Amino acid sequence: MMYPYMTLNDETEIVHSEMQPDGRVKVYIERPVYGGFHNATCYLPDYTWENIVGFSDKEMNHYKKLIEANAHLIIEFSQKGGFEKASNQKRVQITPPECSVI
Repeated sequence: MMYPYMTLNDETEIVHSEMQPDGRVKVYIERPVYGGFHNATCYLPDYTWENIVGFSDKEMNHYKKLIEANAHLIIEFSQKGGFEKASNQKRVQITPPECSVI
């Protein structure tokens, strides 16, 4: 199953898989273009890229930096069933003790 992660202003979509038994997460980038799609696949945590179709080197440098900056979140969400489920999990709020000003 693939989970939505991010949609960019140019309609590029980034989705990711559940964490696989081998510890890898598939990240898929796709942008609609006339007559089809540009796409690329990355596997985390080793940042293996494959099936890059249509994206320029400049675009790929941008996407590589974007995935590297978000990898920790993508990996976390892949273990929790995507962003939606991770954000809906019960949160515990801890109230700090009162402090007095001297």
